[in-house]
Order: sequence, then structure tokens, then C-alpha cells
Amino acid sequence: MQKSKFTSTHLLASAVALALTGLLVVTARADDIVTAWASVKAPPAPELKSVTVDPKTTALLMLDFLQANCGHGRRCTASLPIVKKLLDEARAKNVLVVYTAFGKFSAKDVLPQVAPKGNEPFVVSFLDKYVGTNLDKILKDAGIKTVITVGSAANGAVLGTASASAQRGFNVIIPVDGVSSDDLYAEQSAVWNLAHAPVIAAKDTLTRIDMIKF
Repeated sequence: MQKSKFTSTHLLASAVALALTGLLVVTARADDIVTAWASVKAPPAPELKSVTVDPKTTALLMLDFLQANCGHGRRCTASLPIVKKLLDEARAKNVLVVYTAFGKFSAKDVLPQVAPKGNEPFVVSFLDKYVGTNLDKILKDAGIKTVITVGSAANGAVLGTASASAQRGFNVIIPVDGVSSDDLYAEQSAVWNLAHAPVIAAKDTLTRIDMIKF
């Protein structure tokens, strides 16, 4: 009986020790966040959808197309011709166009290829263009229900303002070929978040500029 008791106790102690060791290993691995990131694989490219918008209730948000950032960004500069096409089509349909900048920049700092005309609204803020501006009032006073967001940077003004627009109840259209960053991961992660983040994903539609009809 003593031998059996000793054996049972010894086995129980060994099992507890193994369990604790396993727990420590799992905990160590869970705490090693950066190492875990190395196993991340890029998800498939998001589905892009054709969209038709009502010009009367849609606004085009031209986010931070400035010499200071876009003028020095290879991918942003490359996007200007296709963005200009969208801008021309929007203006032809009398779509409300709103421009933004950050810091101390003004409308005169917008790149000439896509510069504002006439009395098109202009606001200055950082990532979320609603903060400290009257952008929300501009849009709601005009009866806007849908915004199209293009600009630079993908993980800055675009992500911040598109997310904020969705949280304010606007439908948000993001043409991915009009959204840029010279860091490809920044582009990809920003678009992924717009397509998958809680709350905002239900209001967001990813598309291309040539897939938008007014």
C-alpha cells in the first residue's frame, strides 16, 4: 500500500510540474508579441465593388494632396492623373468637393494638378478632419449621405477621416487607387482595417476610381 501511495503521489506531482511548465511556455510565447507577428501572412486582396452614387448626396473628400507630402511621395504623385479624372467627373456632376490640409498649410499648398476651384470648402486638421473643423456641418448642411475619400496618407488622413465618417453615419467609398503611401504595408493595413474593423466596415465600400459612376 505504501508503494502504491508513493507512486500515486509522485505521478501527481510530476503531472502538476509538467502542467506548470507547459503553462509557462505558453505564457512566454503569448507574451512574445513581436515574435508572433513574424508568422503573419498577408491576407488576400480585398474585394472591390462597382458603385453608383447620387451626385446630390455625395461629397468627394480630397485629403492632403499637398506638396509637402504628396509632392514628395512617388505613389501619391503617380495617383494624381487618376484622381484628377475622378475630380473632373465629380465637378461635372456638381458633386460637393471638400479639400483638407494639416498643420499650417492652406489651399494654395494643394498640388496644382488637383487644386481647389472657386469656393470649394477647405478645412485644416490632422488625421481626423472632423476634429476642430466644421467638416461635419459642411456635409450635413449640404444633405450629404455618402463621402468618397481619396488622398495621402493611407494610414493617416484617409484612415482617420474615412473611419470618422463611418462613425458619423456617412456611407464611405474608398477607391483604393486614389489612396496612397510609399509604405506598401501602410496602404495594405489601412485598407484592411477599413474593410474589417468593427462598426466602420459596415459603412465602407472598397472600389477603384474607374468603378465609380455618378
